[in-house]
Amino acid sequence: MILVTSGAGFIGANFVLDWLAAGDEPVVNLDKLTYAGNLQTLASLQGDARHHFVQGDIGDTELLTKLLAEHRPRAVVNFAAESHVDRSIHGPEDFVQTNVLGSFRLLESVRGYWNALPADDKAAFRFLHVSTDEVYGTLSATDPAFTEDHKYEPNSPYSASKAASDHLVRAWHHTYGLPVLTTNCSNNYGPYHFPEKLIPLMIVNALAGKGLPVYGDGMQVRDWLYVKDHCSAIRRVLEGGRLGETYNVGGWNEKPNIDIVNTVCALLDELRPKADGKSYRDQITYVTDRPGHDRRYAIDARKLERELGWKPAETFDTGIRKTVEWYLANSDWVENVQSGGYRDWVRKQYEGQPEKAAA
Repeated sequence: MILVTSGAGFIGANFVLDWLAAGDEPVVNLDKLTYAGNLQTLASLQGDARHHFVQGDIGDTELLTKLLAEHRPRAVVNFAAESHVDRSIHGPEDFVQTNVLGSFRLLESVRGYWNALPADDKAAFRFLHVSTDEVYGTLSATDPAFTEDHKYEPNSPYSASKAASDHLVRAWHHTYGLPVLTTNCSNNYGPYHFPEKLIPLMIVNALAGKGLPVYGDGMQVRDWLYVKDHCSAIRRVLEGGRLGETYNVGGWNEKPNIDIVNTVCALLDELRPKADGKSYRDQITYVTDRPGHDRRYAIDARKLERELGWKPAETFDTGIRKTVEWYLANSDWVENVQSGGYRDWVRKQYEGQPEKAAA
């Protein structure tokens, strides 16, 4: 049995689905079901005795203590975090509450459980903390990619709160001996991605005939990691990672945001062409850049390959095609997650900004 936190969110739900597709070890899935948690993503597991869902908060010490004592997991995989940068700019307190205080309470609950385990179970137990490359700050066009030894320089409330959680995990290992592992991943994309993020937002807006908002000049560079590759990396780190170590997980796919948008438009032109024959690129607009927008992230994932033999299975070309095809085939899922709260967010973030049409 393993305990997964935030297993109804984008990456967590993909991890749970992939975990149960690969084997029969049961999962206790704890998720608060905030705006980005979606049980519809887990609909295929309805009635599956291997999946036990619990709605709750990682900051609820009483609930965590009860779940750990009742189910006795051999590992905890922590995806729980408030996300993403734009939301953190508008409301940073929620990020401190969940990512810092929530992580602290989760660590303390797990430490109490772990300390009481029999010696063999205690030695085998693992706590895997899933984090982000954004804790490392930003890179220039010529800087080498982030390694695990890169110093932390978070630039947003989101990345600062995630950096704090990383430091707590490290401290609980060095101070209390808690057997921890940390992964820092690059930008994920793929099925079940909530449509506030770049790729699904472009797909959804394009199909709806809306503008495709691109921040600034669109030349912000990110490394893109297909979510199922990320899930396989986490499984490998959980299986064989060295205690107390950090492993960077990347897709080796650095691309500017505007290239991503143009690629999505080209795929939609091919797979769902407009009746008038025009390109979806005509819908691109440039909006005012967000405050403190990091210019470039890049992950050096060689440590993970060297020590544990992991490499991504998907190139960006194969992964983005699978992603666009998935959204075209799952319009019901997209429609159901576009709640009033999501629409309010999009209006708050993008409407009323100065913009100009793409050239």
